Amino acid sequence: MKQAISTQQLEDAYDAYGTAVYRLAMAFLGQCADAEDVTQETFCRLLYRAPIFTDENHQKRWLLQVAANLCRNQLRGFWRKRVTQLEDTIPAIVPEELEALNAVMALPEQYKLPIHLYYYEGYSVTEIAEILKMGKSAVKMRLKRGRELLKMELEGAN
Repeated sequence: MKQAISTQQLEDAYDAYGTAVYRLAMAFLGQCADAEDVTQETFCRLLYRAPIFTDENHQKRWLLQVAANLCRNQLRGFWRKRVTQLEDTIPAIVPEELEALNAVMALPEQYKLPIHLYYYEGYSVTEIAEILKMGKSAVKMRLKRGRELLKMELEGAN
């Protein structure tokens, strides 16, 4: 069942989850402009197509799932290049974290998202499986393989 939300509810949701949606889109797409477009479209869908949420976590998961689906759609576009350079505007405050963040962003798409959702957003394997619409075993395997790739990359850099 869909509901209309007020502009105040939209603003509250954006204040609470806008950064998480943007970070997810940035991890997926790698370009600020594309991440901003997905963030905007995600909150437009919240305004016009929001289901009835049971709690705040439900709303956040819904927003991240919508953002992930929009990112996938954008990546499927025939005009989209598969290799993109990240801009220096991605938020990484601590210089020590920059090397790890760059390594995460360099991972293949299938590993980048589960790693981002697990370590940067704090989601469980079950929640990631729901957001990315895949099985829990697939999420666990992607986390394992992603960690292995990160370990090789970070140990090779030192």
